[in-house]
Amino acid sequence: MADDHAHSAGPTDPDFAEHVRTYRMFLQLVKYTAIGVAVLLALMAFFLG
Repeated sequence: MADDHAHSAGPTDPDFAEHVRTYRMFLQLVKYTAIGVAVLLALMAFFLG
C-alpha cells in the first residue's frame, strides 16, 4: 500500500499550470507586502523618530 503512487499530482496534472500561476501570485504578494512594510517602517522612523 505504501508503494501505491496512482494519485500522485505532478507536472502532468491538468491543473499544474494553475498551481504555478497561483504560487507566482502568492510570491508577488509576499514581495510587495514586505516592501510596503519596509517603506512604512522607514517613514515611521523618519517622521516619528
